Amino acid sequence: MTSTETTDQDAPRYVRVKIELIAEITDEGALKAAALQAVAEDEYLDDEERAQSVEAIEVDPSGSLAHFIDPVALLGEVPGVDLASATWESARTEFDPESEEWDEYTVDAAE
Repeated sequence: MTSTETTDQDAPRYVRVKIELIAEITDEGALKAAALQAVAEDEYLDDEERAQSVEAIEVDPSGSLAHFIDPVALLGEVPGVDLASATWESARTEFDPESEEWDEYTVDAAE
C-alpha cells in the first residue's frame, strides 16, 4: 500500500462542516411570533433556557432565526453519519448583493 492509499481505519472519523448563510428577514413580526411559538412548544427547554430564548427573541430578530437552525435535520437522514456536536450563532451583518465580495454567496431566489 502506498502512502496515498487509505483504508477505512485511516479515514477521518470526524469531519467539520462549515456553512455560512445570509438570510434576509422580510417580516420580522412573523419571524418573532413563530420563534416564540417554537420556544413555547419546545419540551426539551428548561425554564432558564426558555427565559433566555425569549429574551434573545425580544432583543434581536437574529435571535428569532436561531430557533429554526436544525443541524440534526441536515444530517439526520445521511446513512452512516451521527451528529457528534453542533454549535451555531446568528448575528446581524452588512450585506450588499451588488458587491463583488458577496458574488460567490448570492443565490437567486428564483432558481
